[in-house]
Amino acid sequence: MIFWSTVIYLINWTSLGTKGLYMVNKNGANTPFLFPEYGPLIWLYILHMGSFLLFLILIFMMTKGMVNQNIKRFLARFSLYSLLLYIFGFLNFSPGTGGISSSIGVIIFSTLIVMEFIKLGANIKANYYEIMERQMKLDYTGNLAGSLIHEVKNANQIIKGFSQMLNASAGMDKKDKAYLNMIEKTSEHLDDLVDNYKTYLKSSSTTFKKENLESIIRESLAFSQAILTKHQIEVELLNCYHSLDAYVNKANLKQVFINLIKNSIEAIPEDRKDKRIAIRIEVDREMIMIHFKDTGTGIGREHWESVFNPFLSLKPEGMGLGLPYVKKIIIEHLGNIRIVESSAEGTHFQIEIAQNGILNMD
Repeated sequence: MIFWSTVIYLINWTSLGTKGLYMVNKNGANTPFLFPEYGPLIWLYILHMGSFLLFLILIFMMTKGMVNQNIKRFLARFSLYSLLLYIFGFLNFSPGTGGISSSIGVIIFSTLIVMEFIKLGANIKANYYEIMERQMKLDYTGNLAGSLIHEVKNANQIIKGFSQMLNASAGMDKKDKAYLNMIEKTSEHLDDLVDNYKTYLKSSSTTFKKENLESIIRESLAFSQAILTKHQIEVELLNCYHSLDAYVNKANLKQVFINLIKNSIEAIPEDRKDKRIAIRIEVDREMIMIHFKDTGTGIGREHWESVFNPFLSLKPEGMGLGLPYVKKIIIEHLGNIRIVESSAEGTHFQIEIAQNGILNMD
């Protein structure tokens, strides 16, 4: 665009773009003014202005899909104000109005766009202070987590000890043994999570190993089976790949899926006929794409970005730490999570995880 504009600018300085100037006397006024006499390539300038108009329309259309409300609002108004300036500028082609219309347009555009910059700056500053406040809460939470980890580990050792004693005792049927086995697995998972948190708090590093992604998802579903059964929610898992290995942290990634399952369960109303969670796995080049869909009440589009911010919960009893934790873990896996679609019929999360390229592997 810059190169094309430069070419048009240089042509306008030649006789091909502008032959010269002539005197114009508007409506018989005593004060005439100079007006350009255009050359044979003036159509290039008109084409250039047409491409500028198309550019503004594209910007305005792109703002419809933006999640950041501040940038969306600024670009939408910038394109509208530029269109207004464009209309005033086009009047330059008329000797009767060209002497003053473009100047008026520049004044109006400059005033409006400065006001929008001031508003944008104020909003960014307000967001900055909000982020600083959240960071202070996160620092406090980190200190609190350090002390809680010790207590959780002690309590988990007691659970593990008594479950092993019960497992060794006689008189338990297969069903009770299966329940006890799930308690022991959950205790081991909790141990892994505690160890991960301790490592993270000490060194901010996470260990990755080659794991089967489908197995992790199925284990997460197994951990959540009791609550899924209680709420009568059906789960569909579709994976078209027999061997889907990736370098991940199993405990953390398992917790990601457990959090997403829990959120979906809480989002699905009890009186909904179609109570379902659908998980689909696909591979796009070196990225593993996990589509996570539920039939819940949905998330408003204005919250698609903010739900991943800490301490911002859409549920009255929520703390706003679930999805921020999910986002953090996925980013540590060199991936991303975003909301693709959400309505009153349900929400579609898309998770991207790199198959290879994790920096810290063993």
